[in-house]
Amino acid sequence: MNYDVLLVGVGGQGVLTVAELIAQAAVSQDVPVSLYPYKGMAQRGGFVKAQVRLGRDGAGPNIPERGADLIIGMEVSEALKGVRFVKPGGDFLLYGHVWPPTAVMLGKAEYPPLEQVLEAAREAGARVVYLDPADRPAYEGQPVPANVYVLGAALGHTGLGKVLNSETVLRAIEARWPKGAERNRFAFQAGLGAVVG
Repeated sequence: MNYDVLLVGVGGQGVLTVAELIAQAAVSQDVPVSLYPYKGMAQRGGFVKAQVRLGRDGAGPNIPERGADLIIGMEVSEALKGVRFVKPGGDFLLYGHVWPPTAVMLGKAEYPPLEQVLEAAREAGARVVYLDPADRPAYEGQPVPANVYVLGAALGHTGLGKVLNSETVLRAIEARWPKGAERNRFAFQAGLGAVVG
């Protein structure tokens, strides 16, 4: 089964880590996988994206426009960059974090309203899955890692869960952070069962 995932967000959100975990789980399940990360100019707050192509032997690095089965947007304005890539009938998962770009903070640009982003995804033919950051749970008094929470939601609420087994993904998470296994397991399972819009 071929399945293409485009992840977009900003530096510091763990976007590339999510892509690596998806790729690791695919390898564990003997699913052919190609991973293509891209970092923007800034370390924290700059544009970051990754393309993960599952089930394709020898696929090129670029997911074509209207070719992604799943878009995972970790930041509202950056998620707009993914809209043109979603396949009609594909999933558009948006974690509604807001990180205003410098131009917005300087008053030189407007920040897009959340509903504008969601509507653009719907108009592209996507099935929208929205995660409100206010619903991100806490573990021992601290918010759980957003990227692990979002990855859980992707497995629980999009077609990615038909391609990868959630237990395999969880093992990849636990192997990556053995000291934080309990916290990340909690975050992942909270995402699996998250209430989405």
